[in-house]
Amino acid sequence: MGPVVTAVSSSSEHTFSKANRSGIRLVAGLGVEGDAHLGRTVKHRSRVRVDPTQPNLRQVHLIHAELFDEVAEAGFVVEPGQMGENITTRGVDLLGLGQGTVLELGRARVEVTGLRNPCAQIDDFSPGLLKQMVYRDRSGTLVRRAGVMGVVLVGGEVAPGTPIGVRVPPGAHVPLERV
Repeated sequence: MGPVVTAVSSSSEHTFSKANRSGIRLVAGLGVEGDAHLGRTVKHRSRVRVDPTQPNLRQVHLIHAELFDEVAEAGFVVEPGQMGENITTRGVDLLGLGQGTVLELGRARVEVTGLRNPCAQIDDFSPGLLKQMVYRDRSGTLVRRAGVMGVVLVGGEVAPGTPIGVRVPPGAHVPLERV
């Protein structure tokens, strides 16, 4: 089986975790219909305080289910939606994607804009989990593992079982940075 959506989640309120749904609707240029982060301009509270006119490069949050498998080995139980993601995937190396990669989710298209920056709320959810989501490797490089963010290019319905296609942009691979 190829890459697939395993769960979809949303919340109309600014909560850390999001409720699982049978399906979500992506809206071009805005994000997930009914989600608190829907909009052309930034919706994350800390970023709104800095500059509410900045573009919303975090319309959709995606996490790979393989991450939940990995943290389970360290004793953490994390289910889809609990890390605040809208789309949980399996079979796609989200963290290894390059800037400008487009994910095809059924008819919908999401351009990956960057890495999620893990925050202290992760430890509020499960003490010690933040160290699993962000750490320094042996060379001292900061490694962020809490998923990727994207913007909706083409809207459409997304549900568990939706196949995922990956369109890599032409040219040299440019690693994702924090957004």
